[in-house]
Amino acid sequence: MHVTDLKLFIRDVPDFPKPGIIFKDITPLLRNAAAFDTVIQQLAGRYSDEGVTQVVAIESRGFIFGSAVARSLGAGFVPIRKPGKLPWTKRRNEYILEYGSDALEIHDDALDPGDRVVIIDDVLATGGTALAASTLVREFSATLVGVGVVIELVFLNGREKLGGATPVQSLIRYD
Repeated sequence: MHVTDLKLFIRDVPDFPKPGIIFKDITPLLRNAAAFDTVIQQLAGRYSDEGVTQVVAIESRGFIFGSAVARSLGAGFVPIRKPGKLPWTKRRNEYILEYGSDALEIHDDALDPGDRVVIIDDVLATGGTALAASTLVREFSATLVGVGVVIELVFLNGREKLGGATPVQSLIRYD
């Protein structure tokens, strides 16, 4: 069964993680098999003819979607994690969030120069996380095919932070 309005499965949680933030909760979407399947089909479908060899997903909710997209595309899965979570030698990129700052890390041997990569995450907000992940991918001289997200908070202009050189696919948009 294909779900046509994925917004019906997103719950607003006010004042999380800080006052004034309206958190877009994906757990109702995850618990509905048809909605979850629709998301994976749409994210993977966009990249099915792109020769993707690796799906890079951002901790932690991005892992949920990224691993399923990787399986659907017959690609490898590469986690990008928050500091201190990866056991091997790694690369790091710091960035600004809509409510603070953070950093992302990836293993030094995670990608090869010939890889064709798509980055998957749950939300594109201000673009800091996606930009940090994109920067890490490009450090390997891999080809960044695109960024796929379930939700885009358009009013925060995160897509612009990526500079227009990276195609962005978002399934649900909040203007």
